[in-house]
Order: sequence, then C-alpha cells, then structure tokens
Amino acid sequence: MDWKKKGVWLDFEMPLVELEEQIHALQESASMRGMDVAEEVQKLRDKASKLGKEIFSRLEPWQRVQLARHPRRPTALDYIQNMCSEFTELHGDRMFREDEAIVGGMAKLGERPVMIIGHQKGRDTKSNIRRNFGMAHPEGYRKALRLMEMAARFQRPVVTLIDTPGAYPGVGAEERGQAEAIARNLREMASLPVPILCVVTGEGGSGGALALGVGDRIFMLENSIYSVISPEGCAAILWRDPAKSKEAAKNMKLTAADALQFGAIDAILPEPVGGAHRDHKAMALEIRVTLLDHLARLDGLDADELRDQRMRKFLNMGVFEETGRK
Repeated sequence: MDWKKKGVWLDFEMPLVELEEQIHALQESASMRGMDVAEEVQKLRDKASKLGKEIFSRLEPWQRVQLARHPRRPTALDYIQNMCSEFTELHGDRMFREDEAIVGGMAKLGERPVMIIGHQKGRDTKSNIRRNFGMAHPEGYRKALRLMEMAARFQRPVVTLIDTPGAYPGVGAEERGQAEAIARNLREMASLPVPILCVVTGEGGSGGALALGVGDRIFMLENSIYSVISPEGCAAILWRDPAKSKEAAKNMKLTAADALQFGAIDAILPEPVGGAHRDHKAMALEIRVTLLDHLARLDGLDADELRDQRMRKFLNMGVFEETGRK
C-alpha cells in the first residue's frame, strides 16, 4: 500500500500514517527474513492507537469538514453493501431521467425489510462526474420521493443516507423545478405513514440534504457536518474571500456536536479512530445496529402517531423570542 498517496491522506493524519507505514515496513521486512517482530509491532500499534486518539479527540471544525469530504470516506453504496443482506436498486423518476447522484431501492437490514435511499458520490474523477459529485437534479429528488411513496404502499420503513454538498445549482436543474422538487419532498416526508430514519454520513449540505432529511430520528456520524451553506460559500459571502473557509467553519456551528446541542439531531454515531474511511465495515455495523434499535422503538406507533411526533419534532427545533410592539 502507498501510505502517502497524494490526495488520500489529510495533513493532520500524516503522523499516524507514518507510524502505520513503519509497522507495514517492519512486517514486510520480518516476513522476508523470517524474523519474529511481534513485540516491536505491538509497541508501534499501541503508540499508533494512543496517537490516533489524541489527534482525533481535539479536531477543529475545519478538520471535521475535511474528514466529511475525505476521498476514501464510505459512500451510500459502500454502506448498503456492508450493512444490508439484500438490495435491489430501483431507477428513474418516471418523469425525465435517471439521476445517479441518488441511489435507492428495496433492501434488508438483517431480516428487516426497508427502503434505503442515499446520495452517492464517486471515488475518482470519472465516477464523480458520473455521480455529479453527489449533487442531485430535480429528477433525483423525484426518484427519492417515488421510492418513499412505494415504501409507504408496502409498509416498509425508509432509511436515508445523506452526503451531498447541496442540490445541483445548474440552469437546467432550476428550469426543471429544483426548488419545487425539494419542497415537495419536505412536505411529503412530513406526512409519510411509515418510520423514517435519516443518517448524515458525510456532508449535509443545505436543501440538498434536507430533501432526504425529514425523519422520525436523525443521526450524524461523528465527523460529518450539517449546514445551510458550505464554509467556502459562507466565506465568499461574508468576507468575499474563500480563503477564510477555516474561520467560517468555526463560526457556522456545523459539526455533529453543534447539531446535537441545538436539538437538530437525535444522536451522534461514533466513528472508528481516524474516521469512517479507515474501517468501512465497522462503521456500517454501527449504523445498522442503531437503525434496527430505533426501528424497533418505533414499531408500536401507528401512522397518525408517527406523523404527529414527526411534526412536533421539527416544530420544536430552533429558538425564537417574541417581543411586543412599542
């Protein structure tokens, strides 16, 4: 493995990567020479474990933004592959075309049938262009809504995996009703008669995230973000200087801890030390266990109770103050 492959590791990860490189080199050398280096390897692993906990326990908001966008971070299809025993992908919005920035279909979490829908990013330039970097057009959100309505007909819970910089802002998308498609999803998800569980796995960007984000339970991965605009966009508007993105991230309160404090989400799912990209299977298992647990808790509620609780959940978000007129 090329531990230092350009574009794969972030600057603050490098001390840990260098230790892992030492472990890898020592094991290869020992294997070639027939040496027993188990004790030395264990010492290095203990050192790496301690260093990893130190680095990732004191991350700044901008560093979490970088982790949320990490090129090796699991995508929706990675999670589906690792946590679903069955998955049948469904395509198209039946109105315009297939949008590959959103994937979805019938699945089983263990033995639990669900409809699972998520934003899908690529892993390299070619696949990112194919997936439009996870930024959906109106037909993507209409496909998602079609699948949710199908889930309601078959009485299957809906699971959404959110990871997008935002809805695609192109001229064609606006001409085909981008805002209307997002607004319709918000309205219809609020009244869907089956449980909806939402997980922000990477970037939760603006309306593009909200279009899959109205749920009975909302979770965020430890190093994911949720915000109305990107730090770069915020910096460009406030300071007319995208270089101030780091400062913007600090002030935007976009981390999972911030969202939990504000009551915008229900829980934070811990990631493996170093981030979800270091162990896709472990992260998928954490998500699956959480989803099955909360689905079991919602099983006793009928459609009216689900809708009522969901509506009250969102109406209670935020803080406001009323003042009388002078």
